[in-house]
Amino acid sequence: MTGYSNCSANHTKIWSHYLVLALGIPQLTINIASVIFNCIVIITRMATKDLHKPISILFCNLAFSDLFTSFSGFWISVLFITNPDSTIFGSKGILAPYSLYTTSILSTIYNLVSIGIERYLAVSESIRTRFRVTRKHSIAVVLISWILAFSLGCLPLMGWNCLHMGRNLSVLYSPFCVDYLIFITIPNVVAAFIVPLFTYLRIIIILRKRKLRMKACGQATGTYKSAEIQVARTSIFIWLLALVSYAPFFAGVIFDATNHQCPLDLYPSVYIFRNCTAMMITMNCLGNPLIYTLKAKELGAKLKSLRCLSANRVQACAVANI
Repeated sequence: MTGYSNCSANHTKIWSHYLVLALGIPQLTINIASVIFNCIVIITRMATKDLHKPISILFCNLAFSDLFTSFSGFWISVLFITNPDSTIFGSKGILAPYSLYTTSILSTIYNLVSIGIERYLAVSESIRTRFRVTRKHSIAVVLISWILAFSLGCLPLMGWNCLHMGRNLSVLYSPFCVDYLIFITIPNVVAAFIVPLFTYLRIIIILRKRKLRMKACGQATGTYKSAEIQVARTSIFIWLLALVSYAPFFAGVIFDATNHQCPLDLYPSVYIFRNCTAMMITMNCLGNPLIYTLKAKELGAKLKSLRCLSANRVQACAVANI
């Protein structure tokens, strides 16, 4: 079944055996590496009993989401190696792994957004003390994120698919429908780009203002400068990783929505690009533990010390100005 009535119905042996192995083996390798890294993160978080902190719950949940993405990506890679043509023309067997893959990616995006917001609230806490992120808030965010991700990601399993329809069929992610891909991709990818960028820019601005305030009081600003540099560096890595990981997939969906060619006309270049976008998404799952978890303790300690320093120094400055 194709998305266009004038396309050929000959769907046998489209993929080259060597091309399948050249694309499939790296995908399997990256997914396995991502599984190992994220399992280490989860085990470490649980072994250190660090889950009483709100941010630690979000970090651990991010690792679970990335682990889920890697497992479903591994499943898709195995199906691609064993039956590559099903990834072009679609099949009932690939609908479930595609849906689970979508669910896990959505959960990862919601976690990245939640972590950015939590970090912003943590830094601005000493100024706006009326609201404080607690463990219960983090658990609620985790539950809402998974409910929303499953609700949207499993819509194809509940009927929103083009498995038995020729019209509106995605040529890149068959049997998904093009309108479903647009509905899922545009708002969530935009959120993955805009919200973390906004929150981390706000964090940098807050730290800079506090540094200038302490400098005006004649206090040392070395701690603020160090934290500002680290937050800026980390936020750039986060944003660039999200950009590199999700922008190709976003471009693929836009191409899919505007494409009027038959699947056979797109082989092999477009489908190689599609598989590379899947590897880039898995690279995001592999990079998240490195960026978030390995630097989390150091960054968290600095932000915590800054809240204490800010409260004490602003009070001292106010007393000095009386």
